[in-house]
Amino acid sequence: MLRFKERYQKEVIPKMMEKFGYQNKMAVPRIEKAVVNTGFGRQVAGLSSDEHKKICQAVLDDLALICGQKAVLALSKKSIASFKLRKGIAIGAKATLRGKKMEDFIDRLINIALPRSRDFQGIDEKSLDKKGNLSVGVKEQITFPEISPESVKRMFSLEVAISTTAKTRKEGIELFRLMGFPIK
Repeated sequence: MLRFKERYQKEVIPKMMEKFGYQNKMAVPRIEKAVVNTGFGRQVAGLSSDEHKKICQAVLDDLALICGQKAVLALSKKSIASFKLRKGIAIGAKATLRGKKMEDFIDRLINIALPRSRDFQGIDEKSLDKKGNLSVGVKEQITFPEISPESVKRMFSLEVAISTTAKTRKEGIELFRLMGFPIK
């Protein structure tokens, strides 16, 4: 099985050049970055600061294991009383992956995590926007092999946004299909 970069060089570029008539290899769309984020605002609403810190730390640790780099906390921008939310409280975390870490993450996502997730039947084409960027939701963090299900105290879902240099949706769909994404 070819790895991410090898597959792109040997399979994707020639097929994309043939299908879309690109004159140059550099004109072929490629994957730029992957952003992995999660929100845990509901879990921390109304908790004491110690419990809040424990949950934040657990989420950051799990994201660091999954992504291979430290995640950044996302803070609330304003207070909303009905959600028991104060301004400046950590309600999410994200990690932006590029280069080798992105390649390793995407490789694990399409070959291990997505097939292991419950009721997975492929990525819907509606998950791609008009510029060819893909957004995928992962219901549980334990679908990744780095996370031990026994050690997890709180489950959380992840959202993975993969950005490409594709100009159209058609190019994006073809790029993801050739890269091995299980698109319906």
